[in-house]
Amino acid sequence: MAVSIRAATAEDADSIGAMAQEFAAYLRSLGDPTPFAFDAEAFRRDGFGADPAFAGLVAELEGRAAGYLLYHPAYDVDRAMRLLHIVDLWVRPECRRSGIGRALMEAAAAKARAMEARELIWSVYIPNTLAARFYERLGAKTIDDLQFMHLRV
Repeated sequence: MAVSIRAATAEDADSIGAMAQEFAAYLRSLGDPTPFAFDAEAFRRDGFGADPAFAGLVAELEGRAAGYLLYHPAYDVDRAMRLLHIVDLWVRPECRRSGIGRALMEAAAAKARAMEARELIWSVYIPNTLAARFYERLGAKTIDDLQFMHLRV
């Protein structure tokens, strides 16, 4: 089965919105209390226009959307280097084990190199051991000396 990766477009809003809801349901099943407001409307509103908040990639398997990855540029001041921050990666369960996750990460790495970023960075919900093991198989390392914080504005 051939996997193809392409840039996400506004026309992908419904399929990415549906997959985002699948991802949210999965995370909720692991105990994540996040409200998960991202949907097709948010994808269209925030991913396009004059100042998009993110860009995305879509994985297709046999012509059907099988996964997606959303990202935005970032910067590490301490190390004075560009980063590519992955904010979402989901592969439909029935499409796993076919190279889609790896292909999405490789495409993200290519985007990072094109923007002169030297590293990909992302977060993993701690109970999501399936994702953590996948990333470790790719060679990813955990950042143990930082913790994420947030403040509503």
